[in-house]
Amino acid sequence: MPDQPRRPRTLNDARTEAESVFKKVTTKTPELPPKKTALPSVKEMVSLRIDQDVLEHFQEGGPGWQDRINDALRKAAGK
Repeated sequence: MPDQPRRPRTLNDARTEAESVFKKVTTKTPELPPKKTALPSVKEMVSLRIDQDVLEHFQEGGPGWQDRINDALRKAAGK
């Protein structure tokens, strides 16, 4: 079978090729924001969804239940 002749290059082929090369050169990778260092004893307000029975367990001890949850999470995180 003889070699097939190459089809002539069209404007769309050239444009597509130029755009892909341009995109590779101009595309920036997003920079991650700098990681904040944790300051000791500084608390941050967050919203956390936990099971009702877990919440009741920590609230049974009275005031300070949020600190008890924080201590349990700190222990679980190995800190």
